[in-house]
Amino acid sequence: MKTVSRVINGEPSVREGTRTRVVTAMEKLNYRPDPSARRLAGQRSYEIVLAYNNPSRNYLMDVVSGVLAASRSHHYNLVLSPITSPRDIDEIFVHAHPDGVVLTPPLTDDPVVVAALNRRRLPYACLSPHDRKARIGAYIDDAAAARDLVLALARLGHRRIGHIRGARGHGAREWRLVGYKQALRDAGLPYDPSLVVDGEFLFESGVQGARKLLALKQPPTAIFAANDDTAAGVLRAAAELGLCVPRDLSVCGFDDTPVAGQILPALTTVQQPITEMARITTLQLIERIRDPKAGAMERIDYRLIQRESVGPAPANSRRR
Repeated sequence: MKTVSRVINGEPSVREGTRTRVVTAMEKLNYRPDPSARRLAGQRSYEIVLAYNNPSRNYLMDVVSGVLAASRSHHYNLVLSPITSPRDIDEIFVHAHPDGVVLTPPLTDDPVVVAALNRRRLPYACLSPHDRKARIGAYIDDAAAARDLVLALARLGHRRIGHIRGARGHGAREWRLVGYKQALRDAGLPYDPSLVVDGEFLFESGVQGARKLLALKQPPTAIFAANDDTAAGVLRAAAELGLCVPRDLSVCGFDDTPVAGQILPALTTVQQPITEMARITTLQLIERIRDPKAGAMERIDYRLIQRESVGPAPANSRRR
């Protein structure tokens, strides 16, 4: 029974052949460990909290799918906890006694949240943090991905490329602006602060941001939105002004959420494997729960997805 317990708890001291035999036998018997017995035996709750404060429903659902897959595979229960104020952090421990916490952006870089977890000496892992030092979890290189996306626009002849940023306090907001600036520099284009406007990773901020950019005396011929929801808002604003995408205006987003392929025209975007990143982040957390020295920050590959929302710059704009 001790060997079975070690396999269930994922302890590294079990030989791989023994582990395989135990897992096979458990599957044949449809065996499921009793949560109460595990808690009593191991002095753990076998609960993981997913803490979030992200307005994008598509993003959150992908995160939940990944965290849930990893939790189930190691027989942990998942508790969802929205964090909108410092008081909510304490509420986590009123309703649950987690062994660890998965932090999603922008909470990954929130000093109040991080300090509270450190005070409690509670293990946590971060999804896409801006500050990656001494952290465990998973991320993509947002700056490199944004650079690739904007360079692709420049190669199509676009000289005035707008950018609608993400929410303040969100690491991706900063990294994607860094990539945007790098691409302009690499393409030999000047950085014009009037072409960069604030946003919130929301459809509404895409509409508002695009209206500001397209009202400029020299409007952009392409807009890079910080995420797909924002890019969808840009398409709405362009339609209001009678602009044809991509003939008159090219639009691209970030994340490759379902909406990117569902709207018309479908969005050029960066495919960020959010579900897989969330799964890996949770696995790193489980490693840290078992061993305070275990766990790492893993970089995950991204992919540029070319769709119908991007095309060559209008002919009359190339000489600007």
